[in-house]
Amino acid sequence: MTHIAVLGSTNMDLVTYVAKAPQRGETVTGREFRTVPGGKGANQAIAAARAGATVSMIGAVGNDAFGVRLRDTLEHSGADTDFLRTVEGPSGTAHIVVDDEGGNSIVVIPGANGTVDHLAAGDEGVIASADALLLQLEIPLAAVVAGAEAARRHGVRTVLTPSPAQPLPPDLLEATDLLVANEYEAVTLTGRTDPRAAAAALMELIPEVVVTLGATGCLYLARGTEPLVVPAPQVRAVDSTGAGDTFVGTLAVALAEEKPVREALTWAAAAAALSVQREGASASMPYRPEIEAQYHA
Repeated sequence: MTHIAVLGSTNMDLVTYVAKAPQRGETVTGREFRTVPGGKGANQAIAAARAGATVSMIGAVGNDAFGVRLRDTLEHSGADTDFLRTVEGPSGTAHIVVDDEGGNSIVVIPGANGTVDHLAAGDEGVIASADALLLQLEIPLAAVVAGAEAARRHGVRTVLTPSPAQPLPPDLLEATDLLVANEYEAVTLTGRTDPRAAAAALMELIPEVVVTLGATGCLYLARGTEPLVVPAPQVRAVDSTGAGDTFVGTLAVALAEEKPVREALTWAAAAAALSVQREGASASMPYRPEIEAQYHA
């Protein structure tokens, strides 16, 4: 079975649903509040596990009730948490406002994630045993770089989600095989406003690049090949939180299973389309039979 390692964040998502998100200085009344396990690392781990991979989650939770629930959620989704350490203090939280069009705005408080600033004992061995390592930027950059370099030493494919968007150091760029960015992240990283131009600029730094385009689909560029545009299934979005992580986790599994690139991207887009039709991040992520059904629909 495909083995995916994830080095990244675990957060409890504190989600408020509103008709329209408040402007600065404005107060609005929401219709619902939920606590949903999330964090980009945990989300990608859950997405990959539900897509059929064996998954190892590397990171940290706090010694609070949120930490217990985060660990339980990962385990119930099929992810291994032997390398998810528990530290003193609160777990990470993400404060999310979701509007009636499915859009969201998010504030992340790192909590325990801030302690993941290096590889702990055993982490490199887990990475070495994987088919792919998934990385994001919600833990200290030093750990992200260390993880990518460990993967490179052992010939493991690295997949980086540059979120929250920030300048990427040369050693991280050098150790990244595939970068998956949304339009905002691609523009922020390159200063190019056109997604195709942004993807081309990123490909000068990283061998393979995917820029996700929301309901439009995604754009794939790789050195020595023609650009590939893959449309997304047309669905009514209820909540887009976690859709990008669903896409990345599912894509990593498909590529590790050696699916052709177009098929892998279409499969990942099918999973993301299912996720946006449901509320929550990890709670919305589909299982493999659902993805297969959507893919063949």
